[in-house]
Amino acid sequence: MLSESSPPAQSQPPPSGYMIKILPPPGPSVSSLYDSCSPATPQIFSDAMTIRLQVFCTEQGCSAANELDEDDQRSWHWVTYDTSSDKPIACTRLVPPPHAPHPNGCENPEEKPYVKLTRLAVFPEARGKGLAKVLCEEAVGWAARNKEGIGGGWDGLVLVHAQVGVEKMWARLGFKTDERLGRWDEEGIEHLGMWRELDLTAPKIG
Repeated sequence: MLSESSPPAQSQPPPSGYMIKILPPPGPSVSSLYDSCSPATPQIFSDAMTIRLQVFCTEQGCSAANELDEDDQRSWHWVTYDTSSDKPIACTRLVPPPHAPHPNGCENPEEKPYVKLTRLAVFPEARGKGLAKVLCEEAVGWAARNKEGIGGGWDGLVLVHAQVGVEKMWARLGFKTDERLGRWDEEGIEHLGMWRELDLTAPKIG
């Protein structure tokens, strides 16, 4: 898929005043009838949804009805908190294989199993502090240390469906655009596919 692996994924401590929490796949406790007040809803997931609904729906105009999807139950979720207020301010999730076909129908018989890093969002007041990078590295670093837990024959390949407007940000995080995947519309926003291949043979740090 890629000609070379990116530098080893290494979890980085969040900046002073922030902490990151992880939620394993929540399963049926998260359903299409999402209710943030339900005692069955894990707090970390509820906090992630608060961020996602604010950033993707209120700020970017995406449909709230489509924000919760079938991948939420089987994904690992991360949330960054401001420790001074316990306020959730950033989130992402990691979706294990298998996946649906690529949006443009691109088929590669040699394509290896991959995980998808999705729903990376940061509240406006917390942007510009490097939190997106730290959260991304936390998620892919965890994945690199937990290959067996991810399963599905995964061996280090990571895909993001990036908004075109933040392609350069993802490039700084080690992702490379795959022109074969083309560009497509999601909720009125143009997207493209970008890959990063982790070196799972490197020493696991963090």
